[in-house]
This record gives sequence, structure tokens and C-alpha cells, in this order.
Amino acid sequence: MKIFLFPLRFPLRFPLRFFAPLALCALAVGWAGCGEEPAPPPPNIVVILADDMGYGDAGSWNADSKIPTPHIDRLAAEGMRFTDAHSPSSVCTPTRYGLLTGRYAWRTRLKHGVLQGYDPNLIDTTRLTLPGILRQAGYATAGVGKWHLGLGDAERTDYSRPLRPGPVSLGFDTYFGIPSSLDFEPYVWFENDRALALPTDSIAASRPCCKEDFFRGGAIAPGFRHIDVLPRTFEKSVEYVMQAGDRPFFLYVPLPAPHTPWLPTEPFLGSSGAGTYGDFTAQVDAGVGDILDALDEAGVAEHTLVVFTSDNGAYWEPEDMEAFDHRANADWRGMKADIHEGGHRVPFVVRWPGKAPAGSTSDELISLVDLMATFAAIAGQALPDDAGEDSYDLTPALRGEFLDGPIREATVHHSINGVFAIRQGPWKLIEGLGSGGFTHPVFVEPGPGEPSGQLYHLGDDPGETNNLYAMHPEVVERLSALLDRYREQGYSRPLAGPASPD
Repeated sequence: MKIFLFPLRFPLRFPLRFFAPLALCALAVGWAGCGEEPAPPPPNIVVILADDMGYGDAGSWNADSKIPTPHIDRLAAEGMRFTDAHSPSSVCTPTRYGLLTGRYAWRTRLKHGVLQGYDPNLIDTTRLTLPGILRQAGYATAGVGKWHLGLGDAERTDYSRPLRPGPVSLGFDTYFGIPSSLDFEPYVWFENDRALALPTDSIAASRPCCKEDFFRGGAIAPGFRHIDVLPRTFEKSVEYVMQAGDRPFFLYVPLPAPHTPWLPTEPFLGSSGAGTYGDFTAQVDAGVGDILDALDEAGVAEHTLVVFTSDNGAYWEPEDMEAFDHRANADWRGMKADIHEGGHRVPFVVRWPGKAPAGSTSDELISLVDLMATFAAIAGQALPDDAGEDSYDLTPALRGEFLDGPIREATVHHSINGVFAIRQGPWKLIEGLGSGGFTHPVFVEPGPGEPSGQLYHLGDDPGETNNLYAMHPEVVERLSALLDRYREQGYSRPLAGPASPD
């Protein structure tokens, strides 16, 4: 792993609760009687998950980006930027599952595709989740935004009934948001386990699929407006930060944007050089700034770990690149839903004052499933063998430590159509030909004597243009065996014992 350090200066500010135990001790018996200084409390944790934002949208990853992202760039300047971070899937639902459980979603009933607004809950309620393990450590846990992991246990969700199992059954103290993507019905807000208004009205599709202000027709709650969802998500997030008490908190903010419908509000129209998508992404960046400002105003910024990332690559086709001269997925091949790098290589930045070196860059290979083991370690919690089966602790990388080897043995990628890939070092093996996603051709039948899969050396060929499958059968055999082992044994990280079934 290479670490490049560009140190910056910024003020050190801790919330009063950090000093309270020492102050009370001093007042009661004087400093001499206080004994050892207590360990500092674990940091607050904020995870902001953009929806369909590409690797090349923010300026810190793409100097030629046509979208202004000063607040995300500020995070990069004040924290650690990763260049080899990946979502566990190239689409929404399975990535969210992986982030909140530390486990690949293809181990569940969801083998391809995503859930929709009337689908039942995906996460087993007996499974320890990321918010669940943090709650065990004394954290207050909250979520604001797009859920997209199913609600209830009926075959079709009944929004007139309690939405259990749901977020508050899975480790969150509170949750406010929308059921799934903002282009899937029903269009409703829910809080904890109740819909705030039932979807008793109907709305027609806004336009043919799948760009600009597109959303599907269907049920909608009276008064629900698509354009209000992103601003309200940020408002509720800021409200939570400002009202947080003395307990450390975990705030999960899965945004509905810049996924369709692209609906920038008036102040952001024309703010980018990448059309409506770029304007909507600029609005995402401004909301990130609102959360950062709230942390500053609440006096907890210096004791809060902030992650910003995306659930998969951008839906950005060749004609979009030509029209705007903007590469939302940078120079990576493919886009959202694909098995190639553009589908799952995502922006990822961590600001952890005093721990993650400011202005640094890491090329460590990581996955969003790693957040569970990482945050468990930071909170002082041991991760049991039947939880986070695919999650690795990234704290050595976050602290800027020089490592003898990679943290992960390998990483598994998965496309919308269920195509697998495995990455180890510079080698990436894809089972089958084609993109496995939205880019054509999706699937390709090999001809006589042609390779049946794809093998790329990303160190020499980051654009995945030279298929080495036939030239390196020993690498194909090794990676195929490793992928098969991961699938069969039920875990990919070292465990003390066998993992439990879902």
C-alpha cells in the first residue's frame, strides 16, 4: 500500500463531554486523586452514501470534472482519499445490504437485481448489523434517507401496517426516509415503522425510462413531491446532528441522489457543466457541506469520523460523455450495473481528525462491506464469526500505517445480472463475457476456441481492454478456485469457526 501525505493545519475542538469526566474528578478530589486519565470515548460516525455517483464526478478524483464539489473536496483535503474502493455490487440494494451487514448480498435470496418498494425485508432480524454492533457499544443509531432493503415480512408490503421488520428491527434507534429508489413506487415517507401518509393517490410516469426527471408511475402519498426528497434528507440529517446528546452517535445517510429522477432545485440549475445530472450532483455536494457545517456548529467535528462514498458507479452513457465532455466514471470501463470497473469502483473518503492523515491518499483495495469490521474495531467491539463474514478491519489503512501486504485477501464484485468477478492484487477475473449489466453487449457466447471469461491485469491495463484469460490459465485457475471457496464456505474473511447460514 502507498500512502501520500499532504499535511494540513486545522483547529482541534472536542465536545464538552470529552472533558466532563476529568473536570468532575478534579472538582471532587483534585487532580492527584483522579488516577489514570480515562481513554477518550469512541468517535461519532457519519456515513454519507450517494446514490449512483461516479468515481469521476468529484474534483478530488477527476481534475477534469465538470461538476463543482467543494465540500467533498474539503473532506478529501482534511482526510484520506481512497483510489481503489469498491461497492460490493454495481447496483443499489445489494450494496446497502453489504454495507449494513458486512456480508455480500448474493449470499441471500437476492441473486440478481434490486428490491422494489413493495418487497419484504431482506436482512434476517437475527443477524447482527453495523448499527446493531455500534448500539451494543453504547452508540445512538439513526438513519435518514433511502432504505431500499425491503419493509415488513408480507409478500407485498402493506403500508397501513407497522413496517416491521425494517430499520428499527435491525439496529437503528430511529429512521426517517423513503422505502426505495425515488423512481420506484410507492412514493411515501416513513418514520421508524410507520408511513407518515398512505399512498392513496396515483401519479403517471414522468417520462420514458431512464434519465432526467424520470420516475415510474404508481401509488403516491398526498402531498409527496419528488423534488423535496433530497433537501428534506439533508435537513433531517442536520437536525439529528444538532440535537444529538452526550452519547456517541452513528448517523447513516443513504441519499436518493444523484439517482433518477434528476431534480435539482432552483439554486443549482445550471451550476455544473454536466447538464441536469451534474446540477443534481452539485446539490448533493452542497448537502454534504450542510452536514459538515452542522458538525462544526455542534462542536463535534473534531470527534467525528465522516465517510463519503457511493453505492455504485454512475448511469452515464457514451452519448452523455460526448454531449458534456464529462466522464462521470472517469476512465474506468462501463457504468452502473456493469461488472467492469465503472460499475463498482467508487469515490471513498474518510475524515477522522487526529487519526487519518489529512490530505492523504491510499491505494489500498477496499470494499464497502469493510465498514462493519472497521467501525466495530473503532468502537472496541469484537466481531463474532456469524456476523460481517466478508468484512475486513481497515483501521491500519485509515491510520496511515505502512503495511507488509494488502488487508484483504481478495474482493468479490457482482453485477445487476448476477455476474461474478474476483480481484486479487492487480488481477481481475470475470466469469463470462460481456458487461453483465447495462452496457452492450450484456452477455456474449464464446465462439469455438475463444475464452469463456475475462482476465485483466489492472496494473498494466486499468481500462480492461486486453483480455488475458487464454494467456494465463494458471491465474484463471487460482482465482476461480478462490471465488468458488468464498461462495461455498459462506465467508471470505478469517474466522475462528464456521459461519452460520443466513
